[in-house]
This record gives sequence, C-alpha cells and structure tokens, in this order.
Amino acid sequence: MLGSFDRLKKSLAKTKDSLLGKISRVVTRRKIDDDLLEEIEEILIQADVGVKATMRLIENLEKTAREKKLTDGEAVMDLLREEITAILAGQKVAAPEPETGGPIIWLITGVNGVGKTTTIGKLATLFASEGKKVMIGACDTFRAAAIDQVAIWAERSGVDIIRSQEGADPAAVAFDAASAARSRNVDLLLIDTAGRLHTKSNLMEELKKIRRVVLKAAPDATVLAKLIIDGNTGQNAISQVKTFTEAVGCDGIVITKLDGTAKGGVVIAVAEELGVPVDFIGLGEKIDDIQRFDPRQYAEALFD
Repeated sequence: MLGSFDRLKKSLAKTKDSLLGKISRVVTRRKIDDDLLEEIEEILIQADVGVKATMRLIENLEKTAREKKLTDGEAVMDLLREEITAILAGQKVAAPEPETGGPIIWLITGVNGVGKTTTIGKLATLFASEGKKVMIGACDTFRAAAIDQVAIWAERSGVDIIRSQEGADPAAVAFDAASAARSRNVDLLLIDTAGRLHTKSNLMEELKKIRRVVLKAAPDATVLAKLIIDGNTGQNAISQVKTFTEAVGCDGIVITKLDGTAKGGVVIAVAEELGVPVDFIGLGEKIDDIQRFDPRQYAEALFD
C-alpha cells in the first residue's frame, strides 16, 4: 500500500511530465540564453502555472543565473525547484478556526462537475476518523439525485445528514441543518450547496442567502466558505476563486482530480496570485483519496 507521499507523486505524474519533463528535455545541452528562457516560459504558461507566477520564475531564473554566472542549461532544473518551492511555501496558510462554542460550518461551494459531493464525503470521513462529530446538510436541492448522492456518502462516512425533498428551498434546509448542528453539539457541519455557474448572479445571491440564514440559526457558529476547484480547469480556476470570494468570501480551497490532469501547475498559480490557502487536494475517487495540502511536499513530489 502506497504511503501518502508516494500517492501524491503518482497523482502528479502527468503534471510532472507536462511541466518538468518538457523543461528537462529543452535544457539538455543548451546554454542559458534568451531563447531558452522563452521556451521555458511557454512551457510554464501551457502547464497553467499562470502569467504572474511564470514571469516571477523567469525573472528570478535569469537574475540568479547572471549572479551565479551559470551558463549550463541543465542548471535550470535546480533553480526552478528552488523558485517553485519558494512560491508554494510562501502561500497563505489557513488560519486556525476560532473557538466560539458553537459548531464550525463549512459552506461547500463550486461550479457543477468539480467533485463537490464526493469531496464532502471524503472530508466527512476524514474528520469523523479524527474523532470529530460531523454532520452533512444536503442543500443542493436543484440537481436531480444530488440529495441521494450525498446521503450515500453520509452513510459511508457514518455521519448524520439533514435533508429534504428535491426542489425544496435550499436556505430552509440550511437553516434546519444549522439548528440541528447546534442542538446536537456537532463539531463540523458540511453544507452541500448547489453547483452554480459563477457567472449567474441569481445563484450567487442564493449562496449569500444560505450564509445569512445559517448565521441566524446558529449565531455562535463559525461559518467558512470552502471552494472546490477541478484541477483540470487550469486558469479558469483563478476567475472562479475571485468571483466566489466577492459573493460569499473564500476561506480555503480544495483542488480535486489532480490524479487525472496535466494541469497541476494551477496550484502554483493559485499560490502566487490569490490570498486564499489551499486546504486539501483530491487525488482519486476512493473515500480516502484526499490529503491536507503541504506546499513543500507538493514541490518535492513534482521534482522527485
């Protein structure tokens, strides 16, 4: 059975090849010059590292090579490792959750198809295994079978669920879930909100309403918005984070499906461009295929 680091390495294999594999091939028997740096820049952009992070990496590569009088192109790999590790390690870390006496409530948000329901099941399993009393609020009442799907995950995780019928008012279900979490002394309530396009203002307003009613039902709760992002979306993830942050805030990100994508470079882009921590990463479909994000370990897995 693979350990957590080996699983991470295996999951990042496609990203490693599309990013570092390509760079290692172009630097072989080359000199560090403008042409080489331009090729590396293009590879970084294609791997969804993002314009801002790419510019920082290229500028620092050029500066360090000049200062250390490095001319061999193969020295670029060591320099890149240092710079990417610095970007990831400099990412904002999730602040400790305050002790308010009430439940901690996570509003799980994201667009359709990012793996939101599966992630809720994985998080419920993880926290329950750590001894926390966990509950799920099935507030995605718009999508057919969404309630049944999250109920299956709740059963697998061994946690309670508050649900209603399809088409019910999501805010009303959220109110009931928050009230139940408070009365049952639940440690963590995971609220499954409907997958919504971040470009649809009426759906974002519904999300704001859920946040308001949850605080009304449990005024002593700590309410945090957690955004689920599909690792395959690349740079579109950046605009999603910005829009959700404007609507209901974003206290942390979970990046899913990193095992099936070559676009894991987006983690570097998120670290460089956004002031929001990546809390967890999803590495597969199984219930335990989720890890707390460790920036240094992520960089190490890319280069190992």
